Formats: sequence, C-alpha cells, structure tokens
Amino acid sequence: MRKLPVLFLFCSLLFLEGCAVNVPQRATGDLGVIIERATGGLQVVETTRRTKLGQIAGLGDLSHASLNFSRDERYAFVFGRDGGLTKVDLLGMRIVKRVIQSGNSIGGAISQDGKLIAASNYTPGGIRVFDTETLDLVADIPSIDRGGKLSKVVGLVDAPGNRFVFSLFEAGEIWVADMRVPSEPTVTKFEQIGKEPYDGMITADGRYYLAGLFGEDGLAMLDLWNMDAGVKRVMNGYGKGEQKLPVYKMPHLEGWAATGSELLVPAVGRHEVLVVDQHGWMEVGRIPVHGQPVFVVARPDNRQVWVNFALPHNDTVQVIDVPSRKIIKTLKPGKAVLHIEFAPRGEQVWLSVRDEDRLVVYDTETFAKLKELPSDKPSGIFFTPRAHRTGL
Repeated sequence: MRKLPVLFLFCSLLFLEGCAVNVPQRATGDLGVIIERATGGLQVVETTRRTKLGQIAGLGDLSHASLNFSRDERYAFVFGRDGGLTKVDLLGMRIVKRVIQSGNSIGGAISQDGKLIAASNYTPGGIRVFDTETLDLVADIPSIDRGGKLSKVVGLVDAPGNRFVFSLFEAGEIWVADMRVPSEPTVTKFEQIGKEPYDGMITADGRYYLAGLFGEDGLAMLDLWNMDAGVKRVMNGYGKGEQKLPVYKMPHLEGWAATGSELLVPAVGRHEVLVVDQHGWMEVGRIPVHGQPVFVVARPDNRQVWVNFALPHNDTVQVIDVPSRKIIKTLKPGKAVLHIEFAPRGEQVWLSVRDEDRLVVYDTETFAKLKELPSDKPSGIFFTPRAHRTGL
C-alpha cells in the first residue's frame, strides 16, 4: 500500500482553510478578543502571558459591538452597529466571511449545538439566524407586535433546547424561538411583561430569563422549565417612589452577578447594587456604590463582584466582597472603564480603559497591577471560555 506524503495529509486536514493559510499550531483556551471601536478592528490576546498576538481589521462600525465564539473556540462571530455580522478566524488572524444583515445590530447569541448564530436588531428589528459554517441565512423572525408595529430587539440569549430568548423594547414582550427545525422556527410570545425591557440575561443553568425594565422599577422573569406559568414580575417597585437620577448609560445585564443563591444586579438610575434571593426572587439587600453601575460581574469563584460605572464616575472600579456585601477595594484604572473580563479561573481581571487607549490587568487577590497593554479605544473584552457558557 502506497503511503501518502505527510504534506498531503496535513493539507487534507486543512482543506477548508486552504494550504496557503499559515495557521499556528496552538490551542485556543486562553485566547481573548478586544474590540477596538475607533478603528473597526479586533486585537487578539492570550491570557497566560498577557500578550498581544495579532490584529484583525475591516469589521465596520464597532461602536457597540459584541461577539460569540464557536464551540471549538477558534472562530468569533462579531456583531457591529452597522448591521454587520463577521466570522473571524482567531488562529489565522483573518476575516472568513462578512455579511450586512440589518441596518443596526446590537448583539447576538449562538445556539446550544453551535450550528446557528442569531443577530438581534434595532433596525429594522427582529432577529435573523444564520448557519455558523457558511453564514447563510436560515431564518428571519420580524419583531412585529399584535398591533403591527416593529420593536427593537434587546436581551437576546441562547437557551437549552436550541432556543433563543429575547425582548421587544417598544412592545414590552418576551419571545422564545424554538430552532430545533431551523427553517421553521416556532415562536412563543409573552405580552405585557412590563414597560420598556432594555436588556435581558439568563441564569447559568439556562432556566430563568430576566428582563430589566427601563420604564418602571422591576424585573420580568420567565421560567423556561415552566413556560405555561407565564412571565412573573419580580422586584416590583424597588425604587419605592424615589426620584431616579439621570441615566447616562444603561446597565448591561449580561454582566449580572449570580453568586450561588443570590443575584447582584445594577439598579437603574441609582448608586446601588441590588441583592436578590434567587429562591424567592425577593430583594434581600442593597449595596451603596460609587456611581450608577454598568457591569456587575462575579469572579468565577463567586467570592468577589467587580463593578464599573457610567459617567461621571467611569474612571472607577469597585470590588464587593460577596459574604459581607462590603466594598473592599476602590480602583482608579483610568478614564472610561468600559468592560470587565476575568481570566477563566479568576486569578486576574482585564479592564478596557477607552479614553487612555490601554488595557489594564489586575491580580484579583492582591489588586496589584500586573500589566498594561496598548489598545486603540478598547471597549468589549471577550475570552474564549465564554464558548461553553449558556447566555454568553
């Protein structure tokens, strides 16, 4: 039997990428992507040595960009404010394919089986679902309410059973799209869930979807294990008639901190983090903080929660000790701290400091500054272990 040349075997394994592509032989588990919003590009980093690996340009308007990773952690799917959906090869440092799928996109989600990528849209609204291999359109779900009006889609997450869950801002609704037959999605709609849901999150077990309400104090909660029970209101009227402060930046609920039996959430228009008991979904505490919280992010071991803030306090990050509910550290990383991302096991945390064009890395035990990296107007920081977490 004739043996095939080693080069032929190697090229056969890489035939989808082409043998001309020089793909480094390395693992992807410690890779990360930094959104550089001013240039429309990405910086690829690795967390082990805290170094920059490369740059990828040409992704359009990234002023409010987010991304998801493929389940093998090799590819990133980037959602741009110009409606662009871009598939990026992190090892080849290149764009695989880019499509303009709407007029204004603000995020997305990847399905449980990793075969579908969904984009949520402000303009014209609705979600569009694509094949992750080809970026071919699989399904188009317009966000039209009973009165025939279009709504912005917010809070799109993946859920077990190859479902996508999202909220309609103007309509005040939550929809669940079952994608088990991708070409024929089944959509379950929950109406009158509250005024102006502005974002949503799903608990790590994939059971509870919660939407924050901008138009009123409270949260809307859907139990995906028991959808017949409908949407319940929790934390209703937590402001108790108090006058809200002007809201300079809406909180991002993807960063809600689930710490065992409790959920720490940003209070809209207040200098507080609310503590919610996940068993009874009742408020059990409030933690005064430096400003209006934007991201409230738990360290992977749930012992600490790190908080950043909207203007005029966005040069500050505070650390909450979860057992005591006390602020144990206040840091001043620089002007416009936009995003917080922990290394996979939580020993370090990365912060993007947009207005000073740098990334700052801290030790989460000693709070010592470990590294600074230059970055052109950085915003979102995304590490590849997100690929294996529901809702991210």
